[in-house]
Amino acid sequence: MSINYDQDFFAWSQEQAQLLRSGHFSRLDIAHLVEEIGDLGKRERRALESRLAVLMGHLLKWRYQPDYPHRKSWRATINTQRRGITKLLNENPSFGAEFDKVIAEAYPDAVDLAVAETPFDYDTFPESCPWDEEQILKNYWPLANED
Repeated sequence: MSINYDQDFFAWSQEQAQLLRSGHFSRLDIAHLVEEIGDLGKRERRALESRLAVLMGHLLKWRYQPDYPHRKSWRATINTQRRGITKLLNENPSFGAEFDKVIAEAYPDAVDLAVAETPFDYDTFPESCPWDEEQILKNYWPLANED
């Protein structure tokens, strides 16, 4: 090991990849590699949760502000997040088994986003996510009078 993990992570990662490709396994920084591989799954799950929070926040805004004049940008954000979530789920099929749990964990952040970007307070929005997995992922657009 010639590059210090703590001083230049990117250079370290490139060096480790090169060592793996060239078969120089004895020179690998095993302790840090194990840590990084373990964190990869956590990063993917956090990305899924983050995308879900943004998507559900925009669905809340869509539902509770039906006359807002700039909904076109919300539609674009909703579509972008749906595509990103679908891609993450396709790349990580095991997320499907805990998708409902991730939705529940992301929903408070969605409400925070909706509160921050609308004139409404927390008590306006449902305590738990009002939509199921299919509604969240498909071409579903909540109606203003929907309860």
